[in-house]
Order: sequence, then structure tokens, then C-alpha cells
Amino acid sequence: MIKIAIVAGEISGDNLGAELIKSIKQQYPDAKFFGIGGRQMIAAGMESYYPMERLSVMGIIEVLGRLFELLKIRKELCKKITKQNPDLFIGIDAPDFNLGLELKLKEQGIKTAHYVSPSVWAWRSGRIKKIKKAVDKMLLLFPFEKDIYDKNAIAAECVGHPLAEIIDYPQSPVFYRRQLALNAGGGVIAVLPGSRISEVKRLLPDFLSACKILLDNEKELRFVIPAVTKAVGEVIKEILQQNDAALTERVTITEGAARDVMAAANLVLVASGTATLEAMLVGRPMVMAYKMAPISYFIISRLVKINRFALPNLLAGEELVEEYIQKRATPENLAGALLELYRNADKRAKIEERFVAIKELMRSGSGDRAAQAVLDLIEVNDGCR
Repeated sequence: MIKIAIVAGEISGDNLGAELIKSIKQQYPDAKFFGIGGRQMIAAGMESYYPMERLSVMGIIEVLGRLFELLKIRKELCKKITKQNPDLFIGIDAPDFNLGLELKLKEQGIKTAHYVSPSVWAWRSGRIKKIKKAVDKMLLLFPFEKDIYDKNAIAAECVGHPLAEIIDYPQSPVFYRRQLALNAGGGVIAVLPGSRISEVKRLLPDFLSACKILLDNEKELRFVIPAVTKAVGEVIKEILQQNDAALTERVTITEGAARDVMAAANLVLVASGTATLEAMLVGRPMVMAYKMAPISYFIISRLVKINRFALPNLLAGEELVEEYIQKRATPENLAGALLELYRNADKRAKIEERFVAIKELMRSGSGDRAAQAVLDLIEVNDGCR
């Protein structure tokens, strides 16, 4: 029986991990999976030793505040995994947590793979040296990433992104509004302030202020906020209650269903991250914003080597998505960009056309390719495979 340890640290990794588990189980139905994962991975048949949310932290200062807890989890997890003696360990994203764990496990003779490359092409390029020591194979989502691994003689395979295979919303927004029972006579803006509570607290107040400006200009607009968890939903409700009734009565909060909400919308206001890729694959124009702790931004901004951050822009090689980072992420800037998009049908149509073209290029049977890439690391013998 194949035994595979996996660690994912956030919702996007949980989705990737679930698809990977399903693809591996098609070949090896009795394969055993354990480590850290979220609801999707657990539903696919994995045993999670810790709640995935305990790893969901981003930003230098934010990580420092949880450093001892994270190091304790990693130390305990390393012991648990070593005791199980798996055929393979797969770290999904969360590089600051997973690369150190992969290094320890590899030193003990356990094969390691890492799914989703850290952004070494964008910042902290020195991490490539640690990756070379810690990882037997890197699984890449995007073709533009492979060059840096080839240059450093690291085994890497571009498997594509499984979301390109599974996200398909061919109908008009009105169709999906009916499915969500959204009573919206005018337009709909999907508001996605992030999957972490810290992100929501930092971004949602400005997002809601932008929505108020939009509502002052377009009286029929409605806003829908999908909450990834109940805990996040409670935070969203608390922040929303601080706004006036004119806005709150135009806002709907859903439990999950982020992609359905994006499909029902004309436009998306979204935090930087995988959600920008999802919005592109759904086919909805968007405005992206992000803020982090000032000290974190001060440090990170001096290490970054790129001037585009939204994944659709990186894939397209041009700015299809307007980006507002840190001080530029003001309610006025966000509302202005959204309003211009909302009123410019020709611009929206051109963006949507480019999104469709990029999506077609990304489709490559990634779930099965990723499964085969990691299975190729497992030695063939009588007791395994």
C-alpha cells in the first residue's frame, strides 16, 4: 500500500491537494494519505493531524507573531510523518513551512515533492538553493516558472493548474444569479477580501467603503461577499455592521460558493492571490488590491523584482487587471477603477476575450499529470505500487 504524507496551508492548497488525492486514488484506490489538509482533502480521504487554519498566516510580522507555534507544529509533524515512514512527502505551497519540513524528511531518506513553486522569479530568489537541497521534484503551475529551475538543475515539471480544468461557467451572470437566488435587478459586484481573517480585517473596511462610493453612483448595484469559513463569515458580519443601512441592505453574505458568486457578478473586487486566477477562469473582469502590515510591506517591497502581481497579468504579460497595492488601495481608487469598468462594456468584453484565450492555453489535464509526476518518484518494488 502506498503511503503519502501531504501538507497544505490554505484554501487554494486544499483544493489542489484534493484533486491530487483523487487522481492518485484512481490508480491506487487503497493509497493512504495523512498530514495537514482542509475540508476538501479530508473529504477526499486524507487524515489531517492539525487544523489547516493553524498554518494560514501571511506576512513577515504576522508570521513572527505565530513563529513558536508554527515551529512546534512542524517539529511534531516531522516526528509523526517519520514514524509513518511514507513513500513520499508532498508539500503544497506554504513554502516557509514546507521547505524546512521537506529538508528534514529528505535527510531521513524520504522522497519529497513540492507542488506550487514559491515565487523565486519575483522575490527572495536565494530560496532556490534551499529548494535544491530539500526537494526531489518541483511541480509547477505555470510555464514561465520552468526556466529558473532548468538553470539551477532542479527537477521540475509544469503540470498546469487543475482549476483550468474544473472551472467552467459558460452562461451569463443572470443565469448564476437565479441559481443563488439573488434578487438583483441591476449589476452585481463580487467582493472577495481574502481567505484569512487577518486579510479580511485589513481589506474589507476599504472594500466596503469603495462599495458605498459605487452605490452612490449606481443605485441598483448589489454586492455579494462569499465567506470561506463560518469564522471568516462572522468577521465579515461584524465589519459590515459598522456601515450604514443604505449599504448593508445591498450586501449579501454567502457561505462559500466563491466561484458561483463570481460567476453571478459583472465584476469582482478581489484580494491578491489565487482568487484572481479563479476570477479569470470564471471569466469576470476584476480589480485587485492588497495590503499587509506596514513593516512587512517595507521589507518585502525591497525584495520584489517584478512590477505585476495579479496572476492573470503575469500569465498575459500585460495589465489586464488593475492592481492597487498598499497605499494605492484606497476606497476612491478601487471605486473609480470598478466604476470605469462597469460603464465600459467594450473594455470588459476585450478582457473577457483574453481570459478565455489564456484559460484554453492552461488546460492540460493537470490533475492526472501532477499525480503521475509524484508517483514517478516512488520506487517500484513488490511492496509498493
